[in-house]
Amino acid sequence: MPRRDSLRRSFCGRARRRDVHRAAFFLLAWLFASAPAATAGGGEAERPSFFASVEVRANNLSAFHKWRSALARAEAEDAAFSVHQSQGEGCPQVVSPACRYAGWLQFLDGLQAADRWHQLTAVNRELNRRRYVTDPVNWGVEDYWESPGEFLARDGDCEDFAIAKFLSLRRLGWPAGSLRLAAVRDVRLNVGHAVLVAFLDGHTWMLDNQIEEVTDTERVRDYLPVFSIDEQSWWRHRPRDGIRDGEKTASLPSAPARAE
Repeated sequence: MPRRDSLRRSFCGRARRRDVHRAAFFLLAWLFASAPAATAGGGEAERPSFFASVEVRANNLSAFHKWRSALARAEAEDAAFSVHQSQGEGCPQVVSPACRYAGWLQFLDGLQAADRWHQLTAVNRELNRRRYVTDPVNWGVEDYWESPGEFLARDGDCEDFAIAKFLSLRRLGWPAGSLRLAAVRDVRLNVGHAVLVAFLDGHTWMLDNQIEEVTDTERVRDYLPVFSIDEQSWWRHRPRDGIRDGEKTASLPSAPARAE
């Protein structure tokens, strides 16, 4: 798991000063330039959200090509694996040369009977063991969103960790609307980042590849969300009234005990 100050690519930051500035606003520039103005709210009112923000929901995902492509590739991987397993052919090349996909499914099968909190913490802990690898090194491009099979075969960067966790929990039966991939700006490092947010027990919980513990988002002070997304909708975020960037600079705390 990389140190926070070593994340330097894509959502997760850049090394040189000029590139750090570019990364800090990459998500905003990409989102607002790509998404048609008509999708930015759909007439819904703002409502309180996680990371001390308010959100507006929209249902048009047409601008989120990389997200939709990752989901489609995940479905294709699952179908290919099922076919190969039914034919007794072992692990298909399309999923993972090392058959890590089968190990992932076996790990998830072992969590089916566990309660939601145990599933959340176990998935976060298991996938955080993967290596952090930048997209230029992994794929030869600036930004690529991986499917779970690709992540298991080649590791990945912050949004790839979040996608794998998202789809792991969905496979475990977490309902639609209970999970979101969140693109955030780390105001302490002034870089972009991505995490998974889960709704459970009346709280919103953060699963971050940079932090070992699952953390209540109410205790997070470094992250300002730009947008969040699931399979059906996306949400534009802005800070709540009275909260400025400079006021969210404290270090991330340890995870609290689970709320009962």
